Amino acid sequence: MSSEAEGRFHIVDVSQITSRPLRDIVRTELRTEDGVRIEAVYEPSTASVSDASDTSGVTAAAGTSEAAGTTGASGTAVVVAHGFTGSVDRPALRRAAQVLRRHAHVVTFSFRGHGRSGGRSTVGDREVLDLSAAVRWARELGHARVVTVGFSMGGSVVLRHAALARGTGAHTDAVAAVSAPARWYYRGTPAMRRVHWVVTRRTGRVVGRYGLGTRIHHRDWDPVPLSPVEAVPLIAPTPLLIVHGDRDPYFPVDHPLMLADAAEAAGTPAELWLERGMGHAENAAGDELLDRLGTWLARS
Repeated sequence: MSSEAEGRFHIVDVSQITSRPLRDIVRTELRTEDGVRIEAVYEPSTASVSDASDTSGVTAAAGTSEAAGTTGASGTAVVVAHGFTGSVDRPALRRAAQVLRRHAHVVTFSFRGHGRSGGRSTVGDREVLDLSAAVRWARELGHARVVTVGFSMGGSVVLRHAALARGTGAHTDAVAAVSAPARWYYRGTPAMRRVHWVVTRRTGRVVGRYGLGTRIHHRDWDPVPLSPVEAVPLIAPTPLLIVHGDRDPYFPVDHPLMLADAAEAAGTPAELWLERGMGHAENAAGDELLDRLGTWLARS
């Protein structure tokens, strides 16, 4: 599904479609570098004025003459990357966004092939360009500090993005991967065998489109993108958080342990949270965990 090697990362040219103040909720459309239309939502923090009064990391919003601080904005925006078959309007993602808004401003978006976004899902490959577009939009809205959190497929995307976007205007200042795989083509659980059937079989892709609301590309990866465990050593010095449930039905705990070991071997500053009793991704992330995630993302 890739059109080129992973050796360099493209900077995405994102147009800001709205000029409404940062205190408003904004729903807009972004364009990725490869021309895919991506739906995105910006939601300001619900923290109190005193909690959100630190504006040292905020610059003037693109297309405005006001500093973001005049709208009560703090310096941090969290960009949230959903899992496979998710979208900005799915209840689990909406709940996660509302909890994270207690700590920072939040940008959610639908990956290509999901929700109202265009294109077809490449299941974690070119989705890096979708995330890059959302991160760049957050910076154009005036946030000098932008962090990312991803769930499942989105977790693999935020890891690769953190490695590949360093030194560009679409970089992240901290990254958290929740329920992310460590390696590609994993079929060791019944849940992942079902996912592979949906992605690789024509009948499965029909089920994906009409049953799961996800349009999946029929082409194989060519070349195979950088895997999450290969991306982790390239993330340093960006702070990294790995979160995984010990009852994840898709990826067992050897996946987060592989990611943590790769970070330790490379000297990447990383934390590992193994959550007792937790299942998979945003659907299984309780409010208490999301609240801790928000605290980590706002302060790391």
